[in-house]
Amino acid sequence: MYHTIIIVGNVGKDPEMRYTPSGQAVTSFSVATNRQYTSGNGEQVKETIWFRVSTWGKQAEVCNQYVKRGMKVLIEGRLTPDKATGGPRIWTKQDGSAGASFEVTASTVRFLSSRNEGAEGPVASGGGMEVAELPAEDDIPF
Repeated sequence: MYHTIIIVGNVGKDPEMRYTPSGQAVTSFSVATNRQYTSGNGEQVKETIWFRVSTWGKQAEVCNQYVKRGMKVLIEGRLTPDKATGGPRIWTKQDGSAGASFEVTASTVRFLSSRNEGAEGPVASGGGMEVAELPAEDDIPF
């Protein structure tokens, strides 16, 4: 059996790198994707989905060095279910509503922002894809 997921979104927080006891590098960062549509009653609906991305080995070191908050990235990988629920990770937001994020183990990470784009500069939109709007640092679930 095989599955793969491809996401394009904006990095929500600078990456965090750590090492396993065996010395293998692991880097984690969050990616937000947006979808905007009009509901049946004519109301504009904005939907944000969060993904927590993990990279391993040399790719983890490269992501730790070059990935920055606000960058647009393309991630290809596999979903990793929450061990407790078998699905996405669920948490309670500051306003009391429920939130969820999906865990992805990346096999490929592509940087879609140019070197001078990212946290301090604008993130270019291209190919008809929406740029995820980044929330305040306190609203990021991890």
